[in-house]
Amino acid sequence: MNVATILKAKGTEVETVSPDMTLGDVARLLAAKRIGAVLVMEGQRLSGILSERDIVKAIGHSGVEALERSAREVMTSRIVTCGLNDSVDELMDRMTEGRFRHLPVVENDRLAGIISIGDVVKHRIAETVMETEALRLYIANS
Repeated sequence: MNVATILKAKGTEVETVSPDMTLGDVARLLAAKRIGAVLVMEGQRLSGILSERDIVKAIGHSGVEALERSAREVMTSRIVTCGLNDSVDELMDRMTEGRFRHLPVVENDRLAGIISIGDVVKHRIAETVMETEALRLYIANS
């Protein structure tokens, strides 16, 4: 199973914000959409990713005043991405090594979607269930 399969099931919609949006506005967007991260875009260019964790860290350092800071000031600008042909195992390794929960999907220098750790776990479990059922049928028919 690969990224393209996951996106086919989940869809390619991605919430994006401008670099000048305040952390308070980003936090409200995350809460309203019930998501954990947004991509920060400058036109068609991916310039960063901003997660709930980033916002909490900013508040921890600066207090409530951090909510007036811009996304640009707090976002992660060294973005790790994945491609449509990357496997679920590759995603799990990348997310575990980097200790992050969201990966933008980039194909041919264009944003194609976003994958969360929840998406990866859901599809890995489905894959395992299918494998188990196939083995069960094989044993039953032997």
